[in-house]
Amino acid sequence: MFFRQIFEDGLAQASYVVGSPDAERALVIDPRRDIDVYLDIAREHDLTITDVTETHIHADYLSGSRELAAKTGAALHLSAEGGPDWLYREPAGDRVRLLHDGDVLQIGEIRVDVLHVPGHTPEHLMFLLTDGAHAKRPMIALTGDFVFVGDLGRPDLLEQALGKTGSATLGARAMFASLRDKFSAIPDHVQLWPAHGAGSACGKALGAVPASTAGYERITAWWQPYVERGDVEGFTRELLADQVDAPAYFARMKRLNRDGAPLLRTLPKPSRLDAAGLRAAVDSGALVIDARPKERFQSGHIEGAISIPDESSFTTRAGWFVPDDAAIVLVAPADRVDGLVRGLVRVGLDRIAGYVDADDTATLRSRKQAPLESISAAAAHEEWQRGSAIVLDVRNALEHRAGHIPGALLVPASRLVSRLDDVPRDARLLVHCAGGGRSNSAASVLAARGYRKVADVAGGFGAWREAGNPVETGDVESPAAAHG
Repeated sequence: MFFRQIFEDGLAQASYVVGSPDAERALVIDPRRDIDVYLDIAREHDLTITDVTETHIHADYLSGSRELAAKTGAALHLSAEGGPDWLYREPAGDRVRLLHDGDVLQIGEIRVDVLHVPGHTPEHLMFLLTDGAHAKRPMIALTGDFVFVGDLGRPDLLEQALGKTGSATLGARAMFASLRDKFSAIPDHVQLWPAHGAGSACGKALGAVPASTAGYERITAWWQPYVERGDVEGFTRELLADQVDAPAYFARMKRLNRDGAPLLRTLPKPSRLDAAGLRAAVDSGALVIDARPKERFQSGHIEGAISIPDESSFTTRAGWFVPDDAAIVLVAPADRVDGLVRGLVRVGLDRIAGYVDADDTATLRSRKQAPLESISAAAAHEEWQRGSAIVLDVRNALEHRAGHIPGALLVPASRLVSRLDDVPRDARLLVHCAGGGRSNSAASVLAARGYRKVADVAGGFGAWREAGNPVETGDVESPAAAHG
């Protein structure tokens, strides 16, 4: 059996190619939208992609399942489980197979058993792989967002992202039943390969190693004692406790993955823009995403641009901050444009109007320049003491609860664009996160939206705490507008 994991750091997302060398066939599970990596792997190993599937309707990125099936002519296998409220809207046809619990896919000598394991989502599937050429027992479980290394998939996304009241508790109870009835039957030796690793928002404590085994998870997992004693209530409370805020863009990903995202066919290949091209794009309403380091952005950038540095968080933060219908101009080194474009299309941001080379000073300065103010924790403390500014905390609610600046207004960066009405437009705003990354981008978004008195707090809450400044813990009933 041929087996390969493809891991995408920006989304902490894993997809898989499972191949039969003898039959020269391959199955791809949970592909991302830029599909050339799968085509290249198949070509290098003399395999033909004949089948494509996914474990569930994803929330954090756009699936490439339909894209890959359309490109290769492969059969597309989608879950038919989960009830009428949340099903794929995919017409039946010769190349689409709807999967049910207990179904089997055969890829040459490889047997793929389909198990319905609701919890993270109602339709969620897990795939057990058996290499029939060597054994009659399963070797690998592709668990999707069901069981992670060290954690479980969160069951609250339908409620948080789509407003389906009560679905979080129902999902947690379904997860308990899936662990008790399905996962408990998987032999200890079976390897577990999940769809996400550390850094994903699809769970709260994902491990950093890529795989585990069923036996190891049962020995070490926090949830196993609850399952052993049948404590569904305690399990539900712990599973739902302290989940981070679901980014606002998850709702759009869910709907597009359910209904069918537009096919790319080919990746966008943006042209390099000169001053005239940049002017035309911006005058037509394009949003400038400046991917340079934050220090360069803060010292001077195209007025109206937002800062999303070219780091592992680029894709996720683009999902947070960029409207889904925006035409985009990138500011980045030429050799990084392709990677950034891939990051954008993975969250459905396909309209790339062009790019400006990060070192093309003449073109950048052909547009009005603006700085982004950055102040020290000491300066922020002085303003806080005077009561002359609002402290805007853009961390998540869990971070805020663990410790925050007294009187701070909490608006998580992942929901900032959808909650701009909660941010006073005419006030002086001191924006902070944990260390200064999210807050820099959030402050740039506010400045681009017309907030004129915005400053990023360098070093964030870490610098504030280290300086010995006042800190509170716990929830705040109603965030104050300013320290008084």
